[in-house]
Amino acid sequence: MSFARLLDFSVRRGAVAIALCLPMLALADRTGTVTLKANTAFSLDSGTTSSTGDILWTGSSITFQGKAIGGTLGPLGPSGFAMIDASFFEPTPAESSFAQNLASTQPIAAMMLDTGWVFGVITNGLNGAAVLVTANSGGSITLQYATFGSTGSGGTGPGYAPLILAVMNNSSQIPDGFPNSGIAPSTLFIIQGTGLADPGTPVLQDTTKGLPLTLNGTSISVTVNGVTTNPPIYYTSPTQIAAVLPAKTPVGSGTITVTHNGVASTPATINVVANALGFNSYNGSGIAQDAVTYALLDYTHSGKPGQTIVLWGTGLGADPADSDTSYTSTPHALNVPLKLYIGGVAANVLYQGASVYPGVNEIVATIPSGVPSGCYVPVAGVIGNVVSNIVTLPIAASGGVCSDDQFGIDGTKISSAASSSGPVNTGSLMVIQSTAPDSTGTMQTTNVALAGFSRDTGFSYSEGGTVSVGGCVLNESGINLGSATSTGLDAGTIALTGPGGTQTPLAGMPNAPGTYYAQLGAGAIPSSGGTFTFKGSGGSQVGSFTAQVAFPGALLTWTNQNAVGTVNRAQGLNLTWSGGAPGTYVIIGGTSSSGAGANGSYTCIAPVSAGQFTVPSYVLLGMPAGSGSTSLENTTAFTPFSASGLAYGSAFGAVAVTVNSTYND
Repeated sequence: MSFARLLDFSVRRGAVAIALCLPMLALADRTGTVTLKANTAFSLDSGTTSSTGDILWTGSSITFQGKAIGGTLGPLGPSGFAMIDASFFEPTPAESSFAQNLASTQPIAAMMLDTGWVFGVITNGLNGAAVLVTANSGGSITLQYATFGSTGSGGTGPGYAPLILAVMNNSSQIPDGFPNSGIAPSTLFIIQGTGLADPGTPVLQDTTKGLPLTLNGTSISVTVNGVTTNPPIYYTSPTQIAAVLPAKTPVGSGTITVTHNGVASTPATINVVANALGFNSYNGSGIAQDAVTYALLDYTHSGKPGQTIVLWGTGLGADPADSDTSYTSTPHALNVPLKLYIGGVAANVLYQGASVYPGVNEIVATIPSGVPSGCYVPVAGVIGNVVSNIVTLPIAASGGVCSDDQFGIDGTKISSAASSSGPVNTGSLMVIQSTAPDSTGTMQTTNVALAGFSRDTGFSYSEGGTVSVGGCVLNESGINLGSATSTGLDAGTIALTGPGGTQTPLAGMPNAPGTYYAQLGAGAIPSSGGTFTFKGSGGSQVGSFTAQVAFPGALLTWTNQNAVGTVNRAQGLNLTWSGGAPGTYVIIGGTSSSGAGANGSYTCIAPVSAGQFTVPSYVLLGMPAGSGSTSLENTTAFTPFSASGLAYGSAFGAVAVTVNSTYND
């Protein structure tokens, strides 16, 4: 299974978990775009076309070559594609849930290769690859791909050179290539790779005795602008090291080398910056304490306006007044121009600086009045034009249990879901209108019906990427699926009847058991709204059912979509709309990709009744400069339905519009 272990230690004036996480590598090792003519094969390992490869485009389907296997992931669009990372395919192809539940040798048919559809592949080289269809017409198909696999040979035995794959802030875990990546002096950071240290369970070193410069046969050196420093080490493992970048390390582009048992790695690039704040988070929920009682804030003990809280992280900047290696009882404040936003509202910062532990920062602030309530209220720190990772906190007007009505959940349900790994049988029924540009930039509208039935294990409301109404979150490191698994369920045959009485059967997807799909005709979803009825015959695992999806009025219209062709990341982005289902919400999203392979996205939520929303500039500053998209989506009210074999089911409709955007420098 993927290696993810939290090593916690207590901080002064109370016990709070400062997580030193061991996550999967988030950036792809090979990315690109390719256009395939009929009967052309392509290798996702090498990025080349040839007579053989991992996939073959026949002109009407994708077939898998050699030992490669794969399967469709559905119409995720560019934003969904951008969020897939190596953990989706990990730990090994033989054990991954993707290989077990979705991948096979069955070809992917043309109806599942429309623009915006995504499929996954386990390649002949046993690497994972995500593939997005960006165009499919005239017998040719254009694919954007990201292949996740080793970029070199690393080993763990004697004589093998360590291999460095990534260097990241321990708290934000933002990969290199993003505008807010890089390591500031006095930062707790991680090195990921292979053969980095002796085998064994990582052991967090005692800072009261001083952090060592050599641990388990491993030492680190960093050279920037001719100055070499040696980071003290918190822990080691063969695949990850946590260390503190010394305060005297100069700012600039340099090299980092890991030496294990006398054998040095090839130097890797390290980008040392003045400031790059990262907040600690666990499953997307920021770690914070009440500043008086030091009680942890959680979903049933929320923060409230006027309350003073303590946030934890690293990366405020160089701290020459405190030790790089040892515990101190007298930490110092750091004079940096930090701005803190909670729910988009500026918060009063009372202290910002070192904690008692080397490399760990403490920020004390007051939750401002006027902050929105919710279980996922975003928290962002900005220093100059560099934004932190955005984490979330539960906030309620009077503390206690948080609530997010738009999700139909509250803190009690979240806590219960977080403590239970399932399994749970669920069903979803969807009618979706998607408007997006084709390969020529011409806007095309597609209407589809989807149904999905699955047995899920290990999923939780507390997983990251969710935000409360009025807020925005950034995704700069991909989806970590952890140990969650999903297995499709047989629901028999399904048919959809539209407002005009036309009946359309949904076809089962051979590569995705439990998933059913039908493409609807132009105008199938009337601009004035209408009601759709799903009827299922029932199958071996799910009983018969009837459910409705209602578009109760005029569909959402994006009224200023021409204003997002070029996005100035240093300015806020205002979006306006009309129509939409009354009492519902609008999801605003954006994606961008840099030439260096960094793929970022953001998500914001606003009430449909507001008619407009401004994406804050600090959110856009976390997006890599490059090409991407901006989207608006309105989802109807979720209507529950029941069927034997299901714990719960929901039916809903969505109207989504996506346009091409360029995010400037």
